[in-house]
Amino acid sequence: MLEATLVIAAVGSVGLVVLLATLLTAPVLILGAIGVLLLGLVVGVPTGFWYHVVLYRIVSSKLPVPRRWWVSPSALHVHLTDAEERRIRLWYRLGGIGFMLSMVGGLAAIAALLILR
Repeated sequence: MLEATLVIAAVGSVGLVVLLATLLTAPVLILGAIGVLLLGLVVGVPTGFWYHVVLYRIVSSKLPVPRRWWVSPSALHVHLTDAEERRIRLWYRLGGIGFMLSMVGGLAAIAALLILR
């Protein structure tokens, strides 16, 4: 239930940014896009960091972790049990949602700056 709510909120955020891009002036859109970008950073950075910490602790207790494991951490999910997967699932999804909001906000700010130009 919580995951579905988070996905709906993320999709709604993207839709809101697209709606704002068509209805608002460039300066207002720039401020809104920067707000979405900052929201994504506030949500994504701590949750993404904690996801990486918990994943590393779990997997490193079972096997040697590759040197650049953090580049593609989801490849390590195959080594997790169902209980361990549930333990990191919330952090994994919240970090992804924060990353998505950051990208959408950044791209919307760039688009608004190009429109303003």
